[in-house]
Formats: sequence, C-alpha cells, structure tokens
Amino acid sequence: MDRRETIKLLALAPFAFTWTRLDAELASRKSAAARAAGRFQAQFFTDHEFETVRLLVDMIIPADDRSGSATDVGVPEFMGFIMVDRPPMQTPMRGGLAWLDTYCEERFEQAFTACTDVQQRQVLDAIAYPGDADSELSHGVAFFNSFRDLTASGFWTTKEGMDDLGYIGNEYVQEWTGAPEEEIERLGLSRVPWDTI
Repeated sequence: MDRRETIKLLALAPFAFTWTRLDAELASRKSAAARAAGRFQAQFFTDHEFETVRLLVDMIIPADDRSGSATDVGVPEFMGFIMVDRPPMQTPMRGGLAWLDTYCEERFEQAFTACTDVQQRQVLDAIAYPGDADSELSHGVAFFNSFRDLTASGFWTTKEGMDDLGYIGNEYVQEWTGAPEEEIERLGLSRVPWDTI
C-alpha cells in the first residue's frame, strides 16, 4: 500500500475501536477454542498484518515471571475474531497497521516488522504518550492507544490474564468483614461503620 492509499484509508474512519465486554468475552472464548484445537486461521488479517499484530501485542504485554506474553495467551487470535465480529473496526485497524508501516518506511526505509528492536521502540515511544506526541503523529497516536486498549482487553479476558491480576472471581464469602485494614491504610482511607452510612 503506498502513502496515498494509506492516507485515504486513514481519512475514511476514526481510530477509536469500540467493543463491549460481551464482544471481548466472546472473542476470548473463540480464540481459546481455536488455539486449543490448533485450527486458527486469520480471516481478516493478511499474513503481514498478523505478523505485525503479533509483534505489537508482545511489545505491549511481554512475557514476565507471572505470565506469558500477549501472543502466548492468544491475543492476536482474539483480535482476529473481534475484527470479524465488529466490521466497523476493520478499517481503523487496517489503516492503523498501514500507517505504522508507512511511517517506518519513511523513517527507516522498511516496514515495522523489518525494523530493529531499537527502531521499533523509537516508533512506539513517539506514539505511545498522547500528551508528549508530535501533532503530526496524531493518527499513529490514536491507532496505538486503541490497539493497546484492545490488547489489554484480549489479555485480561483470558484465564492466564485473570491469574496474572490475581482475580479470584465470584467466590462465596460466609461473612464479609470489609476491606483488609492494611489496604484501607495503604489507600489513606479510614473505615466507616456500616450502621452510620
């Protein structure tokens, strides 16, 4: 895609991706099932786009000592299902990925995936912080912020993501005694007796 086509695609749609909690949960279940069966096939992303998505999500959420990376838990597949289920998000996603490659080609003479780790991080540093970003990069900033939000939704709707957060779900508690005292103190709050509320 050349620069003119990229700019035209960018102008067609706003960059804010919108999805509901239900969309995220459904895509997460589909992704987990497809990965478990070993039969995921990208229906929306081209091979190059999917390679870019895989690289980007792992830069946003890399593996650490608590959990695997975003790719390890199926975030790229999650995004693939979201794109199929939410057609209004397709043009902003495709346009954002094209913007990323166009920007890298102008700056480093190669697509984002072919850039060095240092170059890739320079690009993300330029668009990751809206308050500090150059106004000429507004399309990239809007795309990356939406992409980062979608990555987080994909990651933290998985079992591994919930484990990473320490989320225990809806567990039965025989007697609720309120928040632990150390958490109340840590937050600088004080306990208010229930009968005074």
